[in-house]
Formats: sequence, structure tokens, C-alpha cells
Amino acid sequence: MVLSRHFNSLQLMVRFALFLLIGQIVLLSVLLTANRLFRSGRSDVAYHSTRGDNDEIYLLDYDRGVEQNLTRNPAWDSVPARSPDGNRVVFASLRDGNQELYVLDLENGRVTRLTDNAARDTHPSWSPNGDSITFASDRSGNWDIFSMRSDGSDVRQLTDHPSNDDEPVWSPDGNKIAFTSYRDRNWAIYLMNPDGSDVQLISDPRVRNIEPAWSPDGTTLVSTSDPSYMGNFELYALSRDGKNHRRLTINPAWDSGAVWVDANHVVFSSTRDGKTNPELYMMDSNGNNVRRLTFNNFRDGDPS
Repeated sequence: MVLSRHFNSLQLMVRFALFLLIGQIVLLSVLLTANRLFRSGRSDVAYHSTRGDNDEIYLLDYDRGVEQNLTRNPAWDSVPARSPDGNRVVFASLRDGNQELYVLDLENGRVTRLTDNAARDTHPSWSPNGDSITFASDRSGNWDIFSMRSDGSDVRQLTDHPSNDDEPVWSPDGNKIAFTSYRDRNWAIYLMNPDGSDVQLISDPRVRNIEPAWSPDGTTLVSTSDPSYMGNFELYALSRDGKNHRRLTINPAWDSGAVWVDANHVVFSSTRDGKTNPELYMMDSNGNNVRRLTFNNFRDGDPS
């Protein structure tokens, strides 16, 4: 009888211990998932900065104001682009002596070289499924748009025009790539299919437009524009068909390089607040409620 009671008590203790272990495993899983979601860009943005007298890629949690140097390399690192899952950053670098594209895995910190060409490669952009990367390169003799697999394989030329093409960005639905081109004797925004076909001009070629950025729903692009040609770049929005062109920022300073961080907010670079060096700012998607995100004496830009 005593032995039986002792055995039953031991069973209860084992079951309780297993229950606690399972609870700890579930809690750990939740914490890891939350950590991955944080890194996937729910409240952070990657950007280029010259702080420390060196060009590096940083990550800013704009809710907490926490900044992290991601690259930590003496060479020039710039123009970062976050992967759709937020776990990788592709960027341009001179770390091997030539301007090539590299990818940083935020899970393990490993940097992998993607391109190996005597020409210059820049302005990478991820496809929505994370399988492909578009970029600009002068490997054809002038700047054109290329694509490759996310591991650097299967490089394909998408544009072949005597004028320069640059700054490609995938639409959220993966059906179009927006890019800038000087093919109509001024920088303007064009759309094309992912294979380079069906190129369409969507911005007014009389007005200089650069740095297109898609809204999460794919209906709107924000661009940097200087309609007056007086050097006062502002941010403008236009619909996917090129209509409804409207001004978002009104400031004597230089506003540029916008990226949508969610459906309602845009992060951009600006020299406002009397700064000669650009800092990062956030605003509502209609241009209201501008607030400053970075505070230093160096250049911060290229948010992604």
C-alpha cells in the first residue's frame, strides 16, 4: 500500500515536470517567433550611415530608438535592401576592391558575395517571394537593369538601352518592376514586366523623378522630384498608372530616398532642422506628422 502511494506520487511529479518543460518550450518558441518578427521589419529599418567616418549599414528600431551597426567593415557599404522576410540585407560594397553586391544573413551574421564582375553593381531590390534580386549595373557599357537568383546565380539583363537605367524596385504583387531612366532626356519613372518586356513611362518626362518606392498595396509610388529644377528635392506620390501626382513634403531642405515601412508610414532622408547632413525622418503616408528618427552629425540615408 505504502509502495503504491509512493509510486503514484512519483508519477504525479513526473507529469508535473513534463508539464513545466512543455510550457517552457512553448514560451521559448513564442519568444523566438517574436524576435524573428522584430527582425523582419515590423518596427525597424535598415539604412546607410557615414557615422564613425566610415560608410556602414545600420539597423534602427524606430519605436525604441535602438541602432545597430550591421556590417562593421572598413570598406564602403551602402544602398541596403531588406528581404521580404526581414532576415537578410543585400547591399553594395567595395570590400573586395570593386563595387559588388553582398547579402548579410541577420540570423547568423554571415556575409556572402553575390556578384563578381569588373563593372559596378548597385541599387538591389528583392522580389516579393525573396527568390530573385534586381539591380543596376554598368557591365553592359552603361547603366542597365539586371536580375539574378537570390544566391547570385542566373544573371539576366532586363534592359538594353543607350540611356542609363537605374534604381529598380519590385511591385508587391511581383508583376512589375519600377525603375528610373534617362531615356526621354530626363530622369523619369518607368514600369516593366519582370522579364524586361512592356516598358511603360508613368511619370511626366518634363519633371525630374527618381528613387521610386512602392506602397505595400502596390497602388502608389513615392518618388523624389524637383519640378522647379532649383535643387529643392521633395517627396511626391503618384498612382501606379502615373496619375494623381501630388506633393507630400513642403520644406526648403532636401527630402529624398523614401521607403514605406507599413501601409500608413514612410521613412525618408532629409536635411531639414538646419542640418547640413541628412537624417532619417518618418511621416504619415499623406505627408503629415513628420518626426525625426536619427540624431547625429553624419549622413544617414537609403532607408529600406
